[in-house]
Amino acid sequence: MQRIENYINGEFCAPDSGEYLDNVEPATGAVYSQIPESNDQDLSRAVAAAKQAFPTWSSTSIEDRSRLLMKIADAVEAASDELAKAEAIDNGKPVTFAKAVDSYRASANIRFFANACTQFASESHGMGNLAVNYTLRDPIGVVGTISPWNFPLYLFTWKIAPALAAGNTVVAKPSEVTPMTAYLFSKICADAGLPKGVLNILHGSGGNIGQQIVEHQDIKAISFTGGTATGKKLAATAAPMFKKLSLELGGKNPTLVFADCDFDNTVKEVVRAAFSNQGQICLCGSRIYIERSIYDKFKQAFIKQVKQLTIGDPLEKTTQHGALVSKPHMEKVLSYIELAKQEGGKLLTGGNRFTVSGRCEQGFFVEPTVFENLPLDCRTNQEEIFGPVCTLQPFDNDDEALTLANGTDYGLATSVWTNDLKRAHRLSKQLHFGIVWINSWLLRDLRTPFGGVKASGVGREGGFEAMKFFTEPKNVCVKY
Repeated sequence: MQRIENYINGEFCAPDSGEYLDNVEPATGAVYSQIPESNDQDLSRAVAAAKQAFPTWSSTSIEDRSRLLMKIADAVEAASDELAKAEAIDNGKPVTFAKAVDSYRASANIRFFANACTQFASESHGMGNLAVNYTLRDPIGVVGTISPWNFPLYLFTWKIAPALAAGNTVVAKPSEVTPMTAYLFSKICADAGLPKGVLNILHGSGGNIGQQIVEHQDIKAISFTGGTATGKKLAATAAPMFKKLSLELGGKNPTLVFADCDFDNTVKEVVRAAFSNQGQICLCGSRIYIERSIYDKFKQAFIKQVKQLTIGDPLEKTTQHGALVSKPHMEKVLSYIELAKQEGGKLLTGGNRFTVSGRCEQGFFVEPTVFENLPLDCRTNQEEIFGPVCTLQPFDNDDEALTLANGTDYGLATSVWTNDLKRAHRLSKQLHFGIVWINSWLLRDLRTPFGGVKASGVGREGGFEAMKFFTEPKNVCVKY
């Protein structure tokens, strides 16, 4: 039984408590490793190491920080096959998806911010002949990052890379549900020569060590990605302490399909948007609204493609739809399927736990599931399920589509499928979301801001927005 270790001050170590949590492979339902249940003593050592490393790391030249991050990015890319397999085992997602998305984006994230820190510039403001003002952007100090289980390495590196590039030192907590690639990443960082204490990785439960990271007075900023309920709790802790806070939270994302869309491509992409990573992406389009004149045609084509998705062992290259991340999460998703039936939804396909023969017979698989005939105000259409469940509903005009799309507390992302350019621009302005995709989904440029409005979060990640978050602006005014 493999035991994962914490990474503190450049050393791999057991938890102070000696306690461990079981780590389950979702595809088999079997425990295959154990992770530390870290406590306040582990956190104290990690923060002390980060504080000690900060003066040297923050004064390290931009070129040297960039060079070291590039070395880490290269090592992640070289290990992409190993990391993708580890992600498939740990998370349940298909290994081909993990290779194309998770391990690829992890190296891309680090490489992007290794370059970004060399281009990050501040402003100056002249006051005629009186004075000049210039802005310094200094690293904050010790920062905390807490990342989710759906993209364990991808989102882990998306927080760590800008924090390190900006000159901060980091105490990071990966999800206790999917810890393996963060552990492998700590080994990559150690082998690459990252100085001791610059990055410290603590494993353990969110309610324990995650909450303690937020509460620690010497951790000056928190970047968190996860559920909205947890985000509210973290905000309630951090706000009175005047910590900088970035919250990337949940979504209940609408997909708007108009009659003038490129039909075949739209069907294919809307299926992908609904069920990629078994629907376990905060950006997945789970509320699908279709113009009435093409509703029946689109529904038939959509259901046909959903039924063709290959459910199977995540380690098989032919698998398109893997296991859900855990048994409790699978049970949550199945409970929402029952709720949708109780709310009057008509089940069009799926709706059941799925059994994969062989080694995955006890795995946490759920069929891709589609409902129709559910109103906007029902719980199925209002609450984030975060699984392979979506709903279909017709609309008659642009105004109705807009009302349906904006009709939840969430505001993370939406996609609009139309060849009417004027409509696309008009709706983009009126949709209350942080991200609007036109005739595309999950097409990401790392330079752009990422985040949501309303219950989907506070702040933005990505590009220079992330660099700004991990620095403090200081105005200097010099009188002539």
